[in-house]
Amino acid sequence: MAKINPAFGKELQKYGAVDFNACYNCGNCTAVCSLATEDDSFPRELVRLSTLGLEDEIKSSLKPWECYYCGECSTYCPQEANPGELMMSLRRYLTAKYDWTGLSGKMYKSLSISIAAFILTFIGVLAFVFSVGFDLEKMLHVGHLFEVIAIGTVGLVILLPNVIRMWYFTILKPKTKVPFKKYLKSIGELFIHMFTQKKSLGCDDNQLRWFEHFILVLGYLSLLFTTVFLDWFSTEYIVVNIFGYVVSAIVFIVTIDFVNSRLKKKKAMNQHSQPSDWFFVIWLFLMGFTAFFVRLFIDLDLLEMNKWLYIVHLTVLVQWALIIVPFGKWTHFLYRSFAMYFVKLKELK
Repeated sequence: MAKINPAFGKELQKYGAVDFNACYNCGNCTAVCSLATEDDSFPRELVRLSTLGLEDEIKSSLKPWECYYCGECSTYCPQEANPGELMMSLRRYLTAKYDWTGLSGKMYKSLSISIAAFILTFIGVLAFVFSVGFDLEKMLHVGHLFEVIAIGTVGLVILLPNVIRMWYFTILKPKTKVPFKKYLKSIGELFIHMFTQKKSLGCDDNQLRWFEHFILVLGYLSLLFTTVFLDWFSTEYIVVNIFGYVVSAIVFIVTIDFVNSRLKKKKAMNQHSQPSDWFFVIWLFLMGFTAFFVRLFIDLDLLEMNKWLYIVHLTVLVQWALIIVPFGKWTHFLYRSFAMYFVKLKELK
């Protein structure tokens, strides 16, 4: 029997939910939502589950990840219950529940804890810089080594177990029986959504936002590949060098538009930005911006006299790898991709 918990709404408010209890079940959100069908009252069903506090049903649901927050449900809500923001809050809540360390939830709910984490990583970078006597060659070497180790460690120790927990909550615990061959047959769905997020094209008037996200994902993954596997800051290959400039420029140019949209707050999805939203776009901008100028200063033989630039880049890199990727909004990119994969598995069961 489901256990009702009306106090659950207070918990969701800590993740950014706004006035969803004002909903009186009129159905406007479902009428305008492109995800709604005759058999699926989307997003009204999740509003109801949240109001009743049916946590187990919410944790087993993949529907919050199917929403790309076009904002129409919030725009047409006569009670200003902000169902779109509730869906975003549910994604933060689910991220916290998937995370075996518990750190995601603490950072989402407490700005002071997030700031403390950024300060501690900054102190760690400074301690390292002082320990090598501001030796630029050593800083560059360790910085590259850190990227390689961080990718493997964060992926295996934090993100992989979290995805397994997500699979447990959404597939195994609800006793959805999926033959192993179906997992293999549908694996392409995971990568298609990971690289293209094609389902967001189903939202009305979302083509430009989809294109920006698509370019940003390609730019970010390309920058990661260039700096980690091609060792961009040390290479002398002109093709790699030019490619690095292009992808780093793409990252910080596209994120400028994202920051601008959040500042203007013209769209429903930008009217209730949480600290985690700001951290994601600002640090992604700083990642591309500082990488671009570090390489430029290397090519102009100016970095030795401006070591502070690399120290800033290294700080951004460490904070991105240790805070935002495993515990912040970056994980939405990962969980949404697996959610689409799991949805496909349920369709094929």
